[in-house]
Amino acid sequence: MSHILLITSSPRLESYSTNVARSLADKLAARGSDSTITVRDLTREPLPHIDDSFAVARNAAPENLTAARKAALTLSDKLLKELFAADVIIIAAGMINFGIPSNLKAYIDYIVRPGVTFKYTERGPEGLVKGKKVYLVLARGGIYSEGPMQRFNFQDTYLLASLPFIGLNDIDVITVEGVALGAEAADRAVQAALAKVSAIAA
Repeated sequence: MSHILLITSSPRLESYSTNVARSLADKLAARGSDSTITVRDLTREPLPHIDDSFAVARNAAPENLTAARKAALTLSDKLLKELFAADVIIIAAGMINFGIPSNLKAYIDYIVRPGVTFKYTERGPEGLVKGKKVYLVLARGGIYSEGPMQRFNFQDTYLLASLPFIGLNDIDVITVEGVALGAEAADRAVQAALAKVSAIAA
């Protein structure tokens, strides 16, 4: 049995990243009759940005977790339950102003929790979310994987730094790049991404 967590974040309801990620989730689920998919749609169900009560509660020692502080962690606990239950995690994100959508940043703020998803040791930080496969499906209008715009790419660079920090090290990236460069370029980008999806699911 495989449990897939699909996280979508594009502000566009008809999104290149979302469509390719859904295709990947469906193909991976089809490999096992008992596979399941949980969808966390951050566009249709946006998360509130973290506030002072959460910032205080996330750093409180267990013995100092008052009822109010536990309540401040309720949403984070729910998201983490989904995360830990998954065998495969698929994150879909379009590039917004060179980075990830703010709703996905909010999601990451909720799941990066000291003592829960990472801890500090004598050897440095250690991620605690282990044994999971991650796929990033990243769409962007221009070409940011190489060339003069590469230095503006804070999309996959941020995700490839923050996810391993909590132990998610087994990451494959599927890029849908150059979709704003005309219909033909967009179609080529989508077809290349779908071909990679088929290869992964084969």
